[in-house]
Amino acid sequence: MSANSDLNLARSVIRTERDALDKLESALGNTLIEAVDVILSTDRHVVVAGVGKSGHIGQKIAASLASTGTPAFFIHPTEASHGDLGMLVPGSVVIAISYSGESRELVDLLRYCKGNEIPVIAMTRAAESTLGRYSDVLLEMPTVAEACPNGLAPTSSTTMALALGDALTIVLMARRGFSREDFGFRHPGGKLGRSLQTAGDYVREQKDAMPLVNADASFEALVFAVSEGRKGCAGVVSAEGALVGMVTDGDLRRAMMAGKAGAPAGDVMTANPRTIEPEERMQFVIKRLSENRISNAFVVDDTGRPLGLIDMKDLLAEGYL
Repeated sequence: MSANSDLNLARSVIRTERDALDKLESALGNTLIEAVDVILSTDRHVVVAGVGKSGHIGQKIAASLASTGTPAFFIHPTEASHGDLGMLVPGSVVIAISYSGESRELVDLLRYCKGNEIPVIAMTRAAESTLGRYSDVLLEMPTVAEACPNGLAPTSSTTMALALGDALTIVLMARRGFSREDFGFRHPGGKLGRSLQTAGDYVREQKDAMPLVNADASFEALVFAVSEGRKGCAGVVSAEGALVGMVTDGDLRRAMMAGKAGAPAGDVMTANPRTIEPEERMQFVIKRLSENRISNAFVVDDTGRPLGLIDMKDLLAEGYL
């Protein structure tokens, strides 16, 4: 096959799957709202089940639900038949995925749900299938051609199931009023989660001692603090421990050029430097420091005592930027 033929086939796959999504959109009706209402009516877990490619889609749907305010997990129907049915408790809701509706591995799970009054939300094309008959809410998908040239490999059908799961997830998010902050709290390891962290939480995790000197510290002690702190600056504190100034390595160079190499820290510092409150979100801290071209700033409590230092180079290395 030529490269052009390969591209034509690839475009045909995308076109076929796009057509399937168009049909799914047109077929979408009030049963989606019924499914949302069923899920919102319980404080138990949503349990997603599927076999083969539908199982992979189900795992993604469960993960999306869990990360957006709807507690959920995936269960493999075969494992369910060998003890994992115990994961289903009264109040649970099951989302079962099978395009044909006849995946025999689902039968034990469906019977268990029926016997224990656990509602089943079905994603299938066949209302009269085993899954369709066992379902309490049927999210019926249209019958479409698979993009596979042999019409066998799940392609269009799994794309529809994925999109339908996303639609359900996003409607649930909207109904719950799930916010950007809520999302970030569930993703502390991601860039969004880090940006929603507070400055107080950020500096609380710091292990290195802050580079601090008293206002009457010698120039030599000041140079040592800036050097040992490895942040390019040092904070200057009063006798009570409140931050009263900051000295950068640039301040040190300017002091030496001005013949102040013997001056105490209080005479070299920049008084009343910009500071950060512990409650500020890191995304706003980063924005403010970037806009003002500030390399570092101290986080201080309501008495002015420094709690930690935020350094832009560290933020870059840690993935905040």
